[in-house]
Amino acid sequence: MPDTSFLDWPFFEDAHRARAGALALWADTAVAGLIDHHDVDGSCRALVRALGDAGWLKAAAPLAGPGMTARHDVRTLCLSREILAYRSGLADFAFAMQGLGSGPVALAGTDEQKARWLPGVGAGTAIPAFALSELEAGSDVAALACTATPDGNEHVRLDGDKTWISNGGIADWYVVFARTGEAPGARGLSAFVVEAGTPGFEIAERIDVIAPHPLATLHFDGCRVPVANRIGRGGDGFRIAMATLDIFRSTVGAAALGFARRAADEALDRALKRRLFGAPLADLQLTQARLADMATGIDAAALLIYRAAWTKDTGAPRITREAAMAKMFATETAQSVIDAAVQLFGGLGVRSGTKVEELYREIRALRIYEGATEVQKIVIAREMLKAAEAAGARADARH
Repeated sequence: MPDTSFLDWPFFEDAHRARAGALALWADTAVAGLIDHHDVDGSCRALVRALGDAGWLKAAAPLAGPGMTARHDVRTLCLSREILAYRSGLADFAFAMQGLGSGPVALAGTDEQKARWLPGVGAGTAIPAFALSELEAGSDVAALACTATPDGNEHVRLDGDKTWISNGGIADWYVVFARTGEAPGARGLSAFVVEAGTPGFEIAERIDVIAPHPLATLHFDGCRVPVANRIGRGGDGFRIAMATLDIFRSTVGAAALGFARRAADEALDRALKRRLFGAPLADLQLTQARLADMATGIDAAALLIYRAAWTKDTGAPRITREAAMAKMFATETAQSVIDAAVQLFGGLGVRSGTKVEELYREIRALRIYEGATEVQKIVIAREMLKAAEAAGARADARH
């Protein structure tokens, strides 16, 4: 059974604890029957629909009244991803991409855009996608080459490619970030909603990865999109992308935490049941040391994740540093925990179909997507330097 004692931490309110218990119960009874590993696309569609029917997606795509900005409760998002990831990487993916894909609309869309695209996401009847990365521009968003040029007064023409796009090939609509040229670099990007089936837009390639999920390369060739589909103003694309990632980056760490908790539980069970040299594997001091390292890393990761989520939920406009720390530490720690679990399983740990082997494949991408570990280190350092420079400027002003 997963450890839930962390729910007693002061980061959480009673509503979070109630949701965690209810979602865990639902996931234990519903998720396994929705997954067919021979049909990943169909499984994702089924998971999204079931999550929507059960009401869980309302947190991923929150609705707001006219003139109001939707508010994501980041603690709820993190708890949901942790709980789902503990049971199934694909269930976590289905939930998370409903939030990431629709995030730009929820955060910066007009009332009309929100009313048009968000209800289906929350109900599980529509699947969105977040199309930011390109072959030569992933972590370096300012280097995006996909363009959106005026085509008459009411349309723009999209040309270029996007790749590594989650939900690519199964999404009903995509938030596409393209260069519109209002200013150099990151200040000249804008975001547009492009619906599947729009002429000039095609799925160029489906991408297979070690832990199967719907991924694709998108190609735009003279794709005419209404200017009314632009999210925010021209040139707002980078700001919208970063605001979205500021919310969802912590949740990547939460998914890694769910994987790590499951690996630790599998390892504990193995250590207690497996006999070696006439005694349980758990009696060996090396095994006990490894289990202790697992538990300590998991708790440290959880503290960083829920610190970041609580900070955002209690009013911080940005949590760039906190989210980067949480994502970096949690994903790296989960990789170590899962690797240790595989080692404790011995040969069985690398046999296809065992849970720890599945977790070993699932965790690897989390150290890369939404900003690789190396990028998170740069982000953290830059935030530290920025704060130090600001403090120095204030000190100089006082003198």
